[in-house]
Amino acid sequence: MNLDSVDLSILGPAMLAGLLVLATHVPLGQQVLARGIIFLDLAVAQLAALGVIIAYSAGLTPGGWQVQVIAITAALLGALLLYLVEQFLPQVQEAVIGCVFVLAASGSILVLNANPHGNEALKDLLAGQILWVSYEQLLPVAMLFALILALWFGLRQHRHPLLFYVLFALTVTISVQLVGVYLVFASLIMPALAIRIAQSNQLWIAYGIGALAYLAGLIASAIFDLPSGAAVVWSLAIVSTFTAMAMSLRRRGATMTN
Repeated sequence: MNLDSVDLSILGPAMLAGLLVLATHVPLGQQVLARGIIFLDLAVAQLAALGVIIAYSAGLTPGGWQVQVIAITAALLGALLLYLVEQFLPQVQEAVIGCVFVLAASGSILVLNANPHGNEALKDLLAGQILWVSYEQLLPVAMLFALILALWFGLRQHRHPLLFYVLFALTVTISVQLVGVYLVFASLIMPALAIRIAQSNQLWIAYGIGALAYLAGLIASAIFDLPSGAAVVWSLAIVSTFTAMAMSLRRRGATMTN
């Protein structure tokens, strides 16, 4: 245990990155649960990661606009495919989502096969490198996510189903490069799942779950020298579980009293 390792110059940008991810992922996660397509985020996130890997393998500058174009294109094509499946073959949508995920994951391994640093690159995209983000890196992310949120909530009454898939692909593509595939899934599903189990639609509770979990996970990773992404995933699971239990027990108690 090392309390001196809690460095705000490192944890500050990481926490802000987590809050930005949660800002978009909590409402989108609610939609994922409502549609019953739980593993959509894993499939699209893995496609975005495959796009990044292809770009890096082609020698493009990490984080450059060319990388973003390739990653977003891969995610959008996958999202469009899954949208079409939802429209015309809804009975097999979950199976197709699983196939897309496996193909994207296997494709990443194939592309990285000749890369001597392939395992490390794949690990970074899966587990994330949230502690390496900077405030400068987060500024364009904040602007893009603000636009996505404005479209999502502003068009609440007139959302075309395709809008969800497009915004989802854009959001996940950026988030994967910030926090990794595992944290993208956990941020989307766990807070939204907690309030659903508790039979609540209050977004602020889900946001609170996510914020507390990111804070606790990042601090724990610094103090105990743990991988930050994995620590936050477990923190999200713990905070989400206890919150769902507490809210459910409170609701049950209120029902019995009445």
